[in-house]
Amino acid sequence: MKSFANLLERLAFTAARNAKLRILRHYLEQTPDPDRGFALAALTGDLKLRAVTPKLLRGLMAERVDEQLFALSYDFVGDLAETIALLWDGDQDDDVPLRDAVALLSDTGRTALPTAISAMLDRLGPSERLAFLKLATGNMRVGLSARMARLALAEMGDPQVKDLEEIWHGLTPPYQPLFDWIAGGTRPEHAAKAPFRPVMLSTPVDLDQLRALDPADHIAEWKWDGIRVQAVNDDGVRRLYSRTGEDISGSFPDVIEALNFDGAIDGELLVRRGADVAPFGDLQKRLGRKVVGKAMLDSHPAGLRVYDLMIWDGRDLRDLPHQDRRAILQKADFGSDRIDVSPLLDFATWDDLAALRADPPSIVIEGVMIKRRDSPYVGGRPRGPWFKWKRDPMVIDAVMLYAQRGHGKRSGFYSDFTFGLWDGDVLVPVGKAYFGFTDEELRELDRFVRNNTTERFGPVRSVAPKLVLEVAFEGLNASARHKSGVAMRFPRISRIRWDKPAPEADRLQTLKDMIP
Repeated sequence: MKSFANLLERLAFTAARNAKLRILRHYLEQTPDPDRGFALAALTGDLKLRAVTPKLLRGLMAERVDEQLFALSYDFVGDLAETIALLWDGDQDDDVPLRDAVALLSDTGRTALPTAISAMLDRLGPSERLAFLKLATGNMRVGLSARMARLALAEMGDPQVKDLEEIWHGLTPPYQPLFDWIAGGTRPEHAAKAPFRPVMLSTPVDLDQLRALDPADHIAEWKWDGIRVQAVNDDGVRRLYSRTGEDISGSFPDVIEALNFDGAIDGELLVRRGADVAPFGDLQKRLGRKVVGKAMLDSHPAGLRVYDLMIWDGRDLRDLPHQDRRAILQKADFGSDRIDVSPLLDFATWDDLAALRADPPSIVIEGVMIKRRDSPYVGGRPRGPWFKWKRDPMVIDAVMLYAQRGHGKRSGFYSDFTFGLWDGDVLVPVGKAYFGFTDEELRELDRFVRNNTTERFGPVRSVAPKLVLEVAFEGLNASARHKSGVAMRFPRISRIRWDKPAPEADRLQTLKDMIP
């Protein structure tokens, strides 16, 4: 655990991307199996362990530490795992193998788990306790993406990143066949039918950037407000994956039933009623459900709008130019009216496309996708072949009401902000945002919170309603679960309105009037 704890600490406090890659590569090269495989799985989100809840951890602390001391310490530190790691009164400092910690969290029954966790914490020093608790809670935020981890692996041997990504979702921790391949062995094959293939992603663009490109070299299509998915039928084995490779087949049995083809297709998952595409909020009601009842299937029918073909009739099309894949797509027979093809847009200049983007035929369109005609299908986010030109975000001016300490590198700052709008002479909370500001603005916001606190609730502070925040968001739905009656998609702080008095912030009705 000592080397794993050191790895997490160095990654968390290293900002430069290439430096992070060097740190991870050195760890993977120097750490024996299976510990390096379990560490890699933890960092990439592929290590599935028994969930350890905050309630369980607080219960352990109640047996060890004065309740008031713990509350004050947690309020100061702002991170539960770090608070426990510092306060725990263990007096040993063993170098426990990471595989032992993984085995404990994988194999221990629910009843025995609290005692086993206490015994493990007793054996560890503070840094190792923090690493173990991060592992136990799944909070591994250290600024390293799964793709960066695969880049580090690619630097260790002959396999390229695209080769690693092709087989990644067929592997399981601790990845012994993968490390054998990197060391010069044979390439592992997919472990099961209907594997997930890496999805090609786009980069944001604006009109000024587009003017440097030739519109004749590109095609464009609408960007629909659903979720990007990959649908696979491999010799009768049918799967539906999110763009990150999560199997969501169980939530959409109606779509699985409609996969009457041989291949892998890339598209947008939508709720569709006839020719009409429903707002994202309707689709959201089906996401994450293990069982979907007949009433939900009837009221919220799902379908696919196809963007691209990856595998078709036993042929891998990904190396073909996009225009050739598109020609095959236009002729494809999917065997179901739940699946159709995303239409291309007719434009000759970027100004033509801008006019289309400004007046889409549906409120469920969130912009346009732009793709080079000659682009192969490459997993990941290559810069240049594909672009997304999203519609301008919605914006409101809201008042900060509450602030909560962040986690990880932000644990010393108030960085999560709840904001509200006026309803009569009362401020009603409408959302929460924790990004969109610079590090310098974070320090200014933290200073404002500390100087304007009116009440404290553990790591949360109520602040005087003085500061106006300009909040940008991508979409809006009516919601019976929220007191305000609305739910915002991807809210973020786009500007701090130090200049604007709080009484001049927007009203709740203004936000409700934006609902499609």
